[in-house]
Amino acid sequence: MNGANTFVNLGVFGAFVLLTLFIVYRASSRNQSASDYYAAGSSFTGAQNGVALSGDFLSAASFLGISGAIAVNGYDGFLYSIGWVVAWLIGLMLIAERLRNTGRFTMGDVMAFRMRQRPVRAAAANATLVISIFYMIAQMAGAGGLMALLLDVHSKVGQAIIIAIVGVVMVLYVLVGGMKGTTWVQIIKAGFLILSVSLLTIFLIGKFGFDLSAMLERATQKSPLGDAVLSPGVKYGATSTSKIDFLSLALALVLGTASLPHVLMRFYTVPNAREARRSVVWATWMMVIFYLCTMVIGFGSMALVGTDAITSAPGGENSAAPLLAFKVGGAVLLGVVCAVAFATILAVVAGLTLTASASFAHDVYANVIKHGEADPRQEVRVARFTAIIVGILAILGGIAANGQNVAFLVALAFALAASANLPTLLYSLFWKRFNTRGTLWSIYGGLFSCIVLIVFSPAMSGTKSSVFPHAHFDWFPLSNPGIVSIPLSFLAGFLGTILSKQPADADKQSEMEVRALTGIGSGLR
Repeated sequence: MNGANTFVNLGVFGAFVLLTLFIVYRASSRNQSASDYYAAGSSFTGAQNGVALSGDFLSAASFLGISGAIAVNGYDGFLYSIGWVVAWLIGLMLIAERLRNTGRFTMGDVMAFRMRQRPVRAAAANATLVISIFYMIAQMAGAGGLMALLLDVHSKVGQAIIIAIVGVVMVLYVLVGGMKGTTWVQIIKAGFLILSVSLLTIFLIGKFGFDLSAMLERATQKSPLGDAVLSPGVKYGATSTSKIDFLSLALALVLGTASLPHVLMRFYTVPNAREARRSVVWATWMMVIFYLCTMVIGFGSMALVGTDAITSAPGGENSAAPLLAFKVGGAVLLGVVCAVAFATILAVVAGLTLTASASFAHDVYANVIKHGEADPRQEVRVARFTAIIVGILAILGGIAANGQNVAFLVALAFALAASANLPTLLYSLFWKRFNTRGTLWSIYGGLFSCIVLIVFSPAMSGTKSSVFPHAHFDWFPLSNPGIVSIPLSFLAGFLGTILSKQPADADKQSEMEVRALTGIGSGLR
């Protein structure tokens, strides 16, 4: 970007990394047990965990992607924000308290509570690993894709090196700090992010004399779509298929958010269900503030930078916020925005790495391989080793996907979570008859149906933005399979349960219901 100061960008980002690494190192001195490593000893308050929750969720896609989508598509771009906020109000309020009361460290604890432990924990770990790795690859590839715009690194080798550096730092966060260190990284990153978008919003509105109407009027003048950008239908209303595709995407966003493994795992970092509820309230308010700011930033980018300039920039839609920052505040504000974008990627991937490694170590190693009798210190060592493996896979996947369309990976992560996890969690928490076969059918039915439909969708082939634009095996017409795979998972869980001759464990079901409602016996052990 002409006028960008690469040294400012690197300096701000480097300061963030050094600060957070120091905090992670200090936090690591208190990692004395598996509970400390996985759940920070349940020592965080609802307010602290709520801020960390927002940090876990607000990825680079939220910061750069949504503001860019609004800058190009107007109202339809803002629909992503609405879907994610609704997800917190509905999904997490519904399951947060029960999840915290029932589980211990991972989502598999809840799914396997009254089922046969080994097959259900293995299935839960498989789903967690697949979702986390796809999400991480998208984030890492996004880091490489932003290099050309933010740090003026255009070569594939240079972008690959940056991806590797981001991967190494996030693995250090997990290895050294565990959940305590990762949580403090998320809190700091969320604070930086909210402060940055708030300042950018204030500076932006000031450019128009604090008159939003004047900004929107300028935006319609700079957009080739004119007044249409202020109304729904620009992107998702052209055909009946696009309308169904939007409904499918909305289902994946709303239901997937409430079942992302790295988000659900964070509820174990608070001491009780009351603090879990407070976490959701704090996270929701943080996200409301953030997304209102991104709405202003998106339309402000349309007004000051222009849609044509944004779409022709090296980062495409993702360049809207950086271009606006440079327009409003010059190289310094651009440096802050760049650093926040990198820090966002770094922190989100660290949270995902911790979740994937904890799921394998706790669900597979400790409960499947060691039959629940693993030494806690050895379990933590396995988690750390798994974090290294997962980090390497994320780096290699991000380098391989660099330069390609990675939007489908994010959509796949949400659709996978909504398909494999949410039906199983709801059945486990609310259906007394649910049994082991129903659990396995629900998890694997949602997981495999979602993957198959994505592979044969326009996200993979048949369009210019597909991963394989010159191939044509897109017999499934929707880019997001949520509207099909989510009901299939519910149906599979139902059929698996009623067709099974194995009755549900009545004693375990009663214990789970009491624990979920009251929290009795739910202390982390």
